[in-house]
Amino acid sequence: MWYVNKLFGQTQVESLAAKGFLVRSSGGVVRIEKYNCGAELRKTSGDSFQMTEIPCIMLQGQFTLLWDAGYQKFLLTHDKKKFPAHKGQLVDLRKFNEELRTALGVPTYYNEAIGSTCHISEYDRVKGRPGDVPDEGVGVEAEKSKH
Repeated sequence: MWYVNKLFGQTQVESLAAKGFLVRSSGGVVRIEKYNCGAELRKTSGDSFQMTEIPCIMLQGQFTLLWDAGYQKFLLTHDKKKFPAHKGQLVDLRKFNEELRTALGVPTYYNEAIGSTCHISEYDRVKGRPGDVPDEGVGVEAEKSKH
């Protein structure tokens, strides 16, 4: 997880392609991708860039949120669909995150270095408490039965 409000300079952003990242820029928005993961930076009023989408796993070209539901990690799309996160995706996210941090000069703190950190941790197994039905707590659409 990135808990930074740091601004990045034009030179830092331009150097990412030479460091193996796919960098696409359009209208002041820079999309950075590698290992089926991505992040987004937007140009501020000055000549700096601020992160608007923190590193995440990409699904069908969309940014996702990583959700720890207690028994499984899921990827949530912006249209509220959920998909199980797989080990390979989490490994790629960790690698992408570490390489992007290094490339942009953002420090890694201990709690972030020991494992996957999630955008959302929503779960509770006590009936009647918030989180007892995890999908409801994060606003995931219920899957329709195929019967």
